[in-house]
Amino acid sequence: MHENRTVYPQKKAQMYQQLQELPKKYKVMALVRMEKVRSSQLLPLRKKFLGQVEVISIKDKVAKKALSTLSIPGLQKLVESLTGQCVLMFTNMSPFKLNVLLGKNKVMMYARGGDIASIDVTVPAKNTGIAPGPMLTEFKEAGIPTKIDQGTIWILKDSTPVKKGQPVPEKLATLLQKLDIKTVEAGILLDTAIEDGIQYKREELIIDLEQYRNLFAQAHQEAVSLSIEAAYITADNIKQVLAKAAQGSRSVAIEAGYMTDETKEQVLQRANARAQAVASKAKGYTPA
Repeated sequence: MHENRTVYPQKKAQMYQQLQELPKKYKVMALVRMEKVRSSQLLPLRKKFLGQVEVISIKDKVAKKALSTLSIPGLQKLVESLTGQCVLMFTNMSPFKLNVLLGKNKVMMYARGGDIASIDVTVPAKNTGIAPGPMLTEFKEAGIPTKIDQGTIWILKDSTPVKKGQPVPEKLATLLQKLDIKTVEAGILLDTAIEDGIQYKREELIIDLEQYRNLFAQAHQEAVSLSIEAAYITADNIKQVLAKAAQGSRSVAIEAGYMTDETKEQVLQRANARAQAVASKAKGYTPA
């Protein structure tokens, strides 16, 4: 029979205490799955969002035990998502804004075998500083021309072993890391988040800013056009409304033959055109 544990490692005890306090301090709690993120991406984010977002790498069992004791609306739904290695983020920022900011803070990373290249992978001509040996085979398999000079491997010319969108082979990924060439653009996106008791899933948190910007621009243009057509005057459309009214009054005046300094030229031109038309018809007229 195992006795119930009464003493826990300090790190777990500290994590438990934080997870008891932070959900009460912040209105938004978000989850990031670490299988989609590298730990090296978290450090710059911690610094960038210092004071705005608290980031905690958790153990799922400790987190579930700590959070399950809290009676915060929607929290239990998020607890059900805590499987595997995760990171929790606590903030008063909108989860949609947080997700947008995380998406903008992308960094270039070394590729792992099978990763999709975010750019054309270019290996420049240079002295690699690598001693000849088994590495020569890896250069050859990658199609990178080399030579040995002064006891090191030299790349003879620029080459592109992988194009953007193609997977990076495992051996090439190792070679690129030795050459200090980063080819994968990595960002962090929220897997789920809760705010005011409402849980948002990964796909619901993704916002296409360009699409929304275009929709707002289109809605604004349609609203302005409608207000001008309805002669609803605002500070934004008064010039267009008055211009439309002026054009309408000129058209009515010209049609009615009403002479003003602004219409006399067009009225006389219209009258002249009508007179010429009548004269043309009269010239060919034969009395019965």
